[in-house]
Amino acid sequence: MESVALVITVALIEYMVFTGFVGWARGKFGVAAPAVSGNADFERYYRVQMNTLEQLVIFIPAILIFSHYSSPTWAAGIGVLFLVGRPLYFLGYVKDAAKRGPGFLLGFVANVILVLGSLFHVVRTLI
Repeated sequence: MESVALVITVALIEYMVFTGFVGWARGKFGVAAPAVSGNADFERYYRVQMNTLEQLVIFIPAILIFSHYSSPTWAAGIGVLFLVGRPLYFLGYVKDAAKRGPGFLLGFVANVILVLGSLFHVVRTLI
């Protein structure tokens, strides 16, 4: 379970880093809070942060459920895919929104595996 806790902690650190970049982008591109639009470059940083938050809502419970009902080792391994996908998503998106796909796909696939795997193993336990 420690490996799963480590993966979740790193995911939260990634989110904090992306949040920091949004603050930096506000200054660089002159977008004062509470505005979240008005400059396309800033908006890409902001969307990385928001999309990561949206994905974490799925990722954290899914990895915990998968870990409990299946395997902490497998859960952590799949979680690493999510951890790798997020920075790739960030790097692609801030350059050009059209380049966000590969990083998004990696994290999305990890979430799909964790959610469907959780469902399978919970149902199997109930039967």
